[in-house]
Amino acid sequence: MKKQLAVLFITLFTCFNLYGQEQQYVVLEFIKVEPDRVLDYLEYKDFLANVHKVSKEEGHINGWDLWSLQSGSDLEGENFQYVTVTYYSDPVKMMNGNDMEQLVADAIKAFPNMSAAEARQKIRDALDMRDLAVRNYMVQVASTADNFEFQPGILASFDLMKAVEGKFQDYERAEQEVFLPHHQRKINADLMESWRFLRTALPTGSEAKSTHMTMNVYSDYLQFFNSMEFEDMEITEEQQQEVEAGLNSRDQKWVYLATLETVVR
Repeated sequence: MKKQLAVLFITLFTCFNLYGQEQQYVVLEFIKVEPDRVLDYLEYKDFLANVHKVSKEEGHINGWDLWSLQSGSDLEGENFQYVTVTYYSDPVKMMNGNDMEQLVADAIKAFPNMSAAEARQKIRDALDMRDLAVRNYMVQVASTADNFEFQPGILASFDLMKAVEGKFQDYERAEQEVFLPHHQRKINADLMESWRFLRTALPTGSEAKSTHMTMNVYSDYLQFFNSMEFEDMEITEEQQQEVEAGLNSRDQKWVYLATLETVVR
């Protein structure tokens, strides 16, 4: 176990040293709430948003999103309703992101009239309100050149991929050299707002259910459906072959379409 943890932090710090403060680390949490507790959870998510605002001001996180899932394949046999995305500037902050004492301190700053005991109980109640079955620690590998500001109401598809065994590097090269330019052309044509490519930040073996994710962001459903009809007229026959090779280097495991409900930046 100690050896695995050592490998984990060597891997994370290697990424950190290579990319410095510009590297982005992301934690995705897929959440299931029982139907009779949805309204209660929505009250708690406003509380958590205020706590995360303080966390952002204190430099603990770079941002926090809560998305409601509209459609998608059934990940792990669960019917998830929400996914939260928390952004960090380095791997240490990412791994300490669920530290209760830090959350309590931020909650007290967000709600000065709340005691430490009350804040602790409120956070526990909020976390107990939902069933968290899937948590992914990821690092951003590439992204399009855009300055899009996330606002409630925008859409995103979360596409979870698994690189074919033996083709890990081929898949990453295809995403960065073939698919990124394709999505950039979509953005330039006003058919997409942003695109990000992430890999898991934790060591995984051949049985890992996913190794990568792309996050495709759209302003609304009109742009989303228009984007689906996009034909890349600039692509050459050689590039088309590279696209096919890229598709064959990964297995698209799950796709979720989501609407942004709450954003902290």
